[in-house]
Amino acid sequence: MTVRIAWERRGAGPPLVLVHGLGYARWGWETVAASLAERFEVILVDNRGIGESDAPPGPYTAAEMAEDVLRVFDAARIPRAHVVGTSLGGMIAQEVALGWPDRVGRLVLACTTPGGPSAYPLPEGTVRLMGEAPSLDPAVALRRFVENALAPETVTRRPELVERILAHRVATAQTSVAWAAQAAAGAAFDAFDRLGRITQPTLVVHGTEDRVVDVRNSAILGERIPDARVELFPGGGHLFFWEEPERFVETVSAFLLEDRA
Repeated sequence: MTVRIAWERRGAGPPLVLVHGLGYARWGWETVAASLAERFEVILVDNRGIGESDAPPGPYTAAEMAEDVLRVFDAARIPRAHVVGTSLGGMIAQEVALGWPDRVGRLVLACTTPGGPSAYPLPEGTVRLMGEAPSLDPAVALRRFVENALAPETVTRRPELVERILAHRVATAQTSVAWAAQAAAGAAFDAFDRLGRITQPTLVVHGTEDRVVDVRNSAILGERIPDARVELFPGGGHLFFWEEPERFVETVSAFLLEDRA
């Protein structure tokens, strides 16, 4: 089955592919895409199951979704690119780097995990929310998921950010079947024992108040990927690049443009 993957190109410069996470289409990069496009040729991808991409029957795997990303590379005629992945997108990015090392320049892994039983599991609050969500009114459940993806202080002090993200999620709402298909990819992902094979220079970034992916996973990634460094965003939630977009852009850009010679 051929799965159509929607993508778009912005800016000029070194190619940079952005891959988002569970339940987020490519609009999820809106706070940073324009600034990154001032320095890079940015390729934004809708994963299978969301946005304008096809939503074939699941469950999906991160490896399948990585193949989708590689087809975007080919469609965009990009032989090699930097890759930034967040959350489930970070798992997909790991699969891209492992499966096609010659196609990836540098790797940025944001608020993600190596997966598997040796990684830190989902925080208790997120597990509880996922269990309660089917019994909640869909609008209530979606709002709680959005609030859970931000730091508690952000929810309290910047309610407009919650409303902005919520409006996007409503506009690109997935079916429960497509959401579950994507969620299965994250649940089954396990690169823990393969991290030593990632050869690309890697930046691991994570918000310290992430309530979706345990921040301690950033240390695992940093320790097990041979050429990796970790930078934490104090007070940042799972969507820390919405909370601190300028710092995210500067941090990522500096790493990607760094002269290693």
